[in-house]
Amino acid sequence: MQLLPIDFEPTLLVIVASIVTFGVFSQVLADRYQVPSVLFLILSGIVLGPKVLGVVTQDAFGGSLSTIVGLSVAIIVFEGAFHLHVDKLRQSPSAAFRLVTLGSLISFLGTAAAVYYLLGADPGIALVVGALLIATGPTVITPILEIVPVRRSVGAALETEGIVNDVTAAILAAVIFKAVTAQQIDPRGFLVGFLERLGVGVGVGLLVAGVLWYVLTHVDLSSGNAPENARSITFAGALVAYGVANTIATEAGVAAVATAGVVLGNVELPYREEIEEFKGTIRLIVLSFIFIALAALIDIDTLLSIGVAGVAVVIVVALVLRPLLVFLSTTGTDFSFREKLFVSAIGPRGIIPAAIATLFALELQHLAAQEGRQSLIAQSNILAGTVFMVIVATVVFQGGPARWIAERLDVLPMRVLVVGSGKVGRSLAERLVERGEDVVVIEEDAATLESSRSAGFTVKSGDGTDTDVLRSAGIENAKTVVAATGDDDTNLLVSQLARTTFDVEDVIARVNDPKNVDPLEELGVQTISGTDATAWAIDNAIERPALSNWMTELGRSGDVQEVEVTSEETDGKTIGTLGSELPSGCLIALLGRDGDHRVPDAEDTLQYGDRLTFLGQTEAVREAVDRFHPHD
Repeated sequence: MQLLPIDFEPTLLVIVASIVTFGVFSQVLADRYQVPSVLFLILSGIVLGPKVLGVVTQDAFGGSLSTIVGLSVAIIVFEGAFHLHVDKLRQSPSAAFRLVTLGSLISFLGTAAAVYYLLGADPGIALVVGALLIATGPTVITPILEIVPVRRSVGAALETEGIVNDVTAAILAAVIFKAVTAQQIDPRGFLVGFLERLGVGVGVGLLVAGVLWYVLTHVDLSSGNAPENARSITFAGALVAYGVANTIATEAGVAAVATAGVVLGNVELPYREEIEEFKGTIRLIVLSFIFIALAALIDIDTLLSIGVAGVAVVIVVALVLRPLLVFLSTTGTDFSFREKLFVSAIGPRGIIPAAIATLFALELQHLAAQEGRQSLIAQSNILAGTVFMVIVATVVFQGGPARWIAERLDVLPMRVLVVGSGKVGRSLAERLVERGEDVVVIEEDAATLESSRSAGFTVKSGDGTDTDVLRSAGIENAKTVVAATGDDDTNLLVSQLARTTFDVEDVIARVNDPKNVDPLEELGVQTISGTDATAWAIDNAIERPALSNWMTELGRSGDVQEVEVTSEETDGKTIGTLGSELPSGCLIALLGRDGDHRVPDAEDTLQYGDRLTFLGQTEAVREAVDRFHPHD
């Protein structure tokens, strides 16, 4: 029952203010409870909708809602594509490629078959629904990855799938729907229409990206307002790409902004940080607007009209097709079994299917009234009802508890946070990455940051002594924080924050002046003095040249790793017995128990929770670590 008086007619100002207010509040709640913001945005839309407060209704925006949603989608897709750097794609290229090809095909055909057989839809409408529900999209994946810092290869695959499948879904659905409404279903026509729209989108996107790059790098934007001008030009360019491409070919605009975003995100640009910050703010506003506006327009009666059969379609899409396509797409990759389960459980559908389904349903209703084809009303209900039911169900049951799912599956990597990417920090990060650690580098200097990012490191821009920067870089999920700047005061403050504010157990600080060792060690911070380390290295080179040479190869041809024993199969076995099971080229150098470390005897019995230090060839050491400290 509507809560506001029956004659209440909110003005456009009240509507927009309400949407923005609820959107900001949803984001605050999402940050507070570590839940993707889209869940609260949909709930806000229902509250503001005609069934509760009645602020947002079908007539609130007149005939401009489709245009507003389209431009909002353009901004969100562009923003997501801008962050899809080539180094991310290199993290898991085979998984990402198969998710957007084989995975899309399985989702498309499987969903269409479920809608056809379970709901009795016309074949064409079933194919339209199947095409729309290919999309996951940055509107839902990005908020999830912001609070669920999975391993980089996993996150890269999810991001790539979301951006590429948004384009695929939008264009494929438009081509099929055009054929359905024209009553000319032709498989060859599908392919030609798809490729035409894709070609238009990519072409316009490349042209706009080239123009923007030239303007930003070669035109004087006024030194006083250059960052603001760069942001405005980029923002306008995204909207131009979307508008021009859509004018040439329906739904080609999504491909255009995705192409422009990817290209600009991977070239040298001035004021990149300012552009990214601006786009992030805009994304928050438009994400709030379109999710709340479309959620408010969900017709509960339409959802109920597809009944139990609609629920069955949701189950097939989320619990059958999604795991099937994920496991097939990630076979032979470095994804662990738990990570495959996580990706299978995270497939919420986003704003692209919601927006397009709304427009298609309205067009079907218009055709029904115009041509007297009343059967189209039922097909319109199936189209809109199925798409919205899948969106609501997957956002609530997959997107909402994403953090909880990740924690239960234990797929959140224990990150190493390195503050400072100068020579020391950069060299350390290289070694850690080569060893397979999940490393995030924090750097404030723009030139150094861009250099580290170009080298393929995950870099967070900002001041490492700022708690907000540390939090956004994932310090709350870090196993180790390394303060590696050239300034002792900065390293002291970073270490103090890591130990006292974020309770990081393992904090290591670079010390340039030996007199600063004591204040750091009083905090429980392990210190590495540049003076002492250099003297120690020279002493080793003189007295232990073989060891010194071998130590320089750590992480390359040789390695030393210390792990906690978590394999129950080894509990109760002796070191001598286990030594015979180790890979060739590896040995157990130290046994740690209750804070005591020593060279083990063959008769020592291993206990669950002991710490073992392996020494030997890199691959052999990694194999031993996996055996004694399994991830799955």
